[in-house]
Amino acid sequence: MSRPAPSPSLATPVFVTGLGLVTALGSSVSETWERLLLGKSGLTPQQPFPDLPPLPLGMVEGGIVPLADLLQRAVTEAVRDAQLPFPDADCGVVIGSSRGFQAQWEVLAQDYLTQNVQPQNWLNTLPAMASTGVAQLLGTTGPVLSPMAACATGLVAIAQGADLIRRGQCQRVIVGAGENPITPLTLAGFDRLGALAPTGCYPFSPQREGLALGAGAAILVLESAQSLAQRPQIQPYGCILGAGLSADAHHLTAPDPDQRGSRLALEQCLRRSGLTAEDIDYIHAHGTGTHLNDAHEAALISQCLPHLPPISSTKGATGHTLGASGAIGAILCCLVLRHQRLPPNVGLLGDPIYPNVVTHSCSAQVKTALCMGFGFGGQNAVLALGLPPVA
Repeated sequence: MSRPAPSPSLATPVFVTGLGLVTALGSSVSETWERLLLGKSGLTPQQPFPDLPPLPLGMVEGGIVPLADLLQRAVTEAVRDAQLPFPDADCGVVIGSSRGFQAQWEVLAQDYLTQNVQPQNWLNTLPAMASTGVAQLLGTTGPVLSPMAACATGLVAIAQGADLIRRGQCQRVIVGAGENPITPLTLAGFDRLGALAPTGCYPFSPQREGLALGAGAAILVLESAQSLAQRPQIQPYGCILGAGLSADAHHLTAPDPDQRGSRLALEQCLRRSGLTAEDIDYIHAHGTGTHLNDAHEAALISQCLPHLPPISSTKGATGHTLGASGAIGAILCCLVLRHQRLPPNVGLLGDPIYPNVVTHSCSAQVKTALCMGFGFGGQNAVLALGLPPVA
C-alpha cells in the first residue's frame, strides 16, 4: 500500500510539550503512569450516595472532586511541565466535558426542591465554563472552544486545538477534557441502561460485565514549531499527526454493527496523518468493558489493521471518565512514545477477544500510536500521535 501524501496544512507539525493528569489511579502524570505500568487499578467498591448500592468506582483520592478543581490541577501540572509563562495571554484553550457541571446542578436542584434554596452562582456551572474557567486561570485572550461529543470529547478537543495551530491562529493551545461523572443521576442512568459493571471493569475479556465510572482530567500543551524553536530546552513528547471524526447516524447508545462510522474515522485519521495501516505500532483502545463496544472495536481493528498491532484499554485502571477518557488515552500514548513502553490492559480476565492485547507492561519500538474514542450517539474519534521529527 502506497503512503498517501498529506496536504500542506496537515503536514504542519504540532508538538506536545506538556502533560497534566488527575485520575483515580494517581494525582499526577508520573503517579498515574507508574501505577499503570504495575497493573494497579484505582477502581474500588464505593457507595458515595446512600440511596444507591455500592459499585466499583474510580474516585480521585477517594472522594468527589469538583470539575473545576480537577481541571485546575491538571492545567497547572501541564503548564509547569511545558515551562510556559503563567499567565499566558496568547494561548488558545480547547477544553471539553461531556457532562460539564452536572454534579453541581444536581445539588442545586436537590436543595431547591427539598429546601427551597434559590440557586446561587449558577452561571459558573454553564457547559462552556470548563474551558472559560481555564482561560481565566491562564489570563488568555486567545480563542476559547468548548467541545461536547460524549466519550469522544477529549479527542475532539485535541483535534480542534491542533487545527488552531495549523491554521496559524495560535502558537500554543491548552487542550484536553475533564469529567466528574460520579453523580446520582449519572449512576442511575447508566444502571437503567444495564451498562454498569457490578464487580469491576474487564475490557476485552470474554466475561466482561460493563463499564465502571471514574473521575479525572487530562490536559496537553500543544505548540507550533515556531513556538518550540524559541525554547530549545524543551523536549516534546511527540506530535499530533492527524485525526478522524465521524458519526454513525445509527443508534443512540449502540455502535453501528456495519462499522461505517468508526471505519470512516479510522480511515480519515490515517489519510490525514499520511500513514498507512502498517505504520501503526500501538493502539490505546476505547475499551469500555461493555459487550457491544469491545466486540465492535476488536472487529474494527482486526479488519482495518490486519497486522494486529498491540492494544490496551486503561479503563480497568482509571474507570470510564466519559468525555475525559480520550484525552487521558492521548496522554498515555505520549508516554508510550517517550518511554517506549506499553501499558497493560488492566482487568483482563481469560483469553482476550482480540489476539494482541497487552497483558503486562513491556518495552516496544513505537513510532506511531492511535488513540480511539467512541461515544453515545455514534460519535467516533481517532487520533494519531508520533515521535517528534529528528532535527
